[in-house]
Amino acid sequence: MTDRAVVVVRAGALTTVQDLGRVGYAHLGVPRSGALDPAAVRLVNRLVGNPENAAVLETTVDGCALRPRCAVTVAVGGAPCPVRVDGRPAAWGTAVRVPAGAVLDVGAATRGLRGYVAIGGGIEVEPVLGSRSTDLLSGLGPPPAAEEAVLPLGPDTGTAAARGWVDAPPWPGPPGELVLRVRLGPRDDWFTAAALRTLVTRAYRVSSAGNRIGLRLDGPALERARHGELASEGMVLGAVQVPPDGRPVVFLADHPTTGGYPVVGVVREADLGRVAQAVPGTPVRFTPVR
Repeated sequence: MTDRAVVVVRAGALTTVQDLGRVGYAHLGVPRSGALDPAAVRLVNRLVGNPENAAVLETTVDGCALRPRCAVTVAVGGAPCPVRVDGRPAAWGTAVRVPAGAVLDVGAATRGLRGYVAIGGGIEVEPVLGSRSTDLLSGLGPPPAAEEAVLPLGPDTGTAAARGWVDAPPWPGPPGELVLRVRLGPRDDWFTAAALRTLVTRAYRVSSAGNRIGLRLDGPALERARHGELASEGMVLGAVQVPPDGRPVVFLADHPTTGGYPVVGVVREADLGRVAQAVPGTPVRFTPVR
């Protein structure tokens, strides 16, 4: 039994191990996966002195609780939330020392949806195809965290302690409105001209049915110009697929690599990090780019 580990005391609604994803295997049918808010991962890793791609925990809505077997340095970022160590308030957005055996409680998000917990040394579960990320669709990587699960840690370089604690920059907060830049195609010709105008002029709202696979939207349906079957074809991160109900779905980190519904456009990857923190009901606008 290794002392370089944390034990999950409370798993929360959905807590998964994530790094920056397994890039370069889509041609083999392997999704990218990885954290939905990569900027938050890079930041919390920097706060504890980890490499930016070190594996962290991604929490959803109500956080999680952990008990380290050894003293560790942690940082909690992403969606703001209360943080406690053995019941005492601790800082969010900066490095915190947690003694061996103490309980780190990451509370429910007060704004946004997803929090990120970095631990000095990183979560060192076995990598799969170069990544430690949990992929909910394919099942690759470790399973979602469960109570009493033991997560091994890598060696702590002590970088953060050596240079002194570094505070996080102010978090911008969850978006009051999501503005997603979209490049139309490759199947925009499957939709009427009126549908394409609707996509880029009408407002949608984030649906509560979304997850790490895709952002589902409530709003006006997009009318097809063609009603035949479309052969399954490759899908990319940010693809805006339109199922039979006509309401767009924006593919996120755990998306399938192929699909049989037409893709009306692709959202720029730089805009997808804000999607991670968009609560149900958030207004969404698509703006066309070339």
